[in-house]
Amino acid sequence: MRRPGCGRCYDRRVVAAPALGRLTDDQRAIRDAVRTLARERVAPRAAEIDRSAEFPEDLRVLLAEQGILGLPFPERHGGLGADLLTVCLAIEALSAACATTGLILAVQELGALPLLLAGSEEQLGRFVPGLASGRDLAAFALTEADAGSDAAAIRTRAVRDGETYVISGAKRFISHGSVASLVTVFAVTDPEADRHRRISAFVVETASPGFSVSRLEHKMGIRGSPTAELAFDDVRVPAANLLGAEGDGFRLAMRTLDRSRPGIAAQAVGIAQGALDVAAAYAGQRRQFGKAIGEFQLVQGLLADMDARTEAARQLLYTACEEIERGAPDAGRWSALCKLVAGDAAMAVTTDAVQVLGGYGYLDDFPVERMMRDAKITQLYEGTQQIQRLVIARALLARKP
Repeated sequence: MRRPGCGRCYDRRVVAAPALGRLTDDQRAIRDAVRTLARERVAPRAAEIDRSAEFPEDLRVLLAEQGILGLPFPERHGGLGADLLTVCLAIEALSAACATTGLILAVQELGALPLLLAGSEEQLGRFVPGLASGRDLAAFALTEADAGSDAAAIRTRAVRDGETYVISGAKRFISHGSVASLVTVFAVTDPEADRHRRISAFVVETASPGFSVSRLEHKMGIRGSPTAELAFDDVRVPAANLLGAEGDGFRLAMRTLDRSRPGIAAQAVGIAQGALDVAAAYAGQRRQFGKAIGEFQLVQGLLADMDARTEAARQLLYTACEEIERGAPDAGRWSALCKLVAGDAAMAVTTDAVQVLGGYGYLDDFPVERMMRDAKITQLYEGTQQIQRLVIARALLARKP
């Protein structure tokens, strides 16, 4: 990955280096390079991306050119072969400047994970080079209008017809569904099977006849990230695009979420850090009653709590990445823990940042109101906070004495 040059920090502050002792030299180098890129090239675009609600194609090209979109992919297929923590470091650094841009990398990983986890060498050779180069974007299509938290309730059908599958149905709330070249689609292949064995996963090329984008959602936050409703009108997909075996889809979706939820936690940590930096800088400059508001203990208390929440979420995220990467038997618990804590931290920290800035925090002249709106989604997608709590509790209850 090419290193971007140094430049001024968008908020004129140096972000504290997280967990230096646990990162390798390569991880620190990548984190610092992405952080600098985010300050120089991404942060100046963030407000306009939010206002226009347009996908930042220029930043997609930038991330591709810098090799950042290649981080999650194996070197033998043109990627950088980064581990989960390294990918999360990059998402965190980008999200501190612009949550929409951090999501470009997070969704690229999410959409490709089923392929990376279950794809054959032939499938990897066909699809991964385009994804690793950033030429192609991926999306993950599991959710439907009546199947959100209850993912096993999906109705989209895939019927075998010779050497193809015919896919019919619709998907809802699909991040990057309108800009992706490849979509991992989960569909019912055996309606009579157990609800966790009736689903299969397919790589669908969006240029296929019958595929269309029905609508784009208008959202509270991450406005530059298109969230699409997708329609599949008898879309024919080669049988060679089936990931794993028939009936493996639900298990593959859950394995995917175990590895992708840390990316959302990283987005949340980045948002929180960005808001904290703006609030701290403002508190040091804004004067009331003859002194900087940062000298008042009530404001200091807010800043201290914001810092504690952000750092606690960061350390849990990094530990979760390490546990998941080593194949911990309770990887799902670690994944849910980091998303739960980081999402709640991001919402609390950004809300407090608006409070520190007072009336100015409520205006779009400052980024904290945008960060607060962006933070909310980290408590919702890839499993609501309530679902994370269920995952954690079930893991605890399943432990043997």
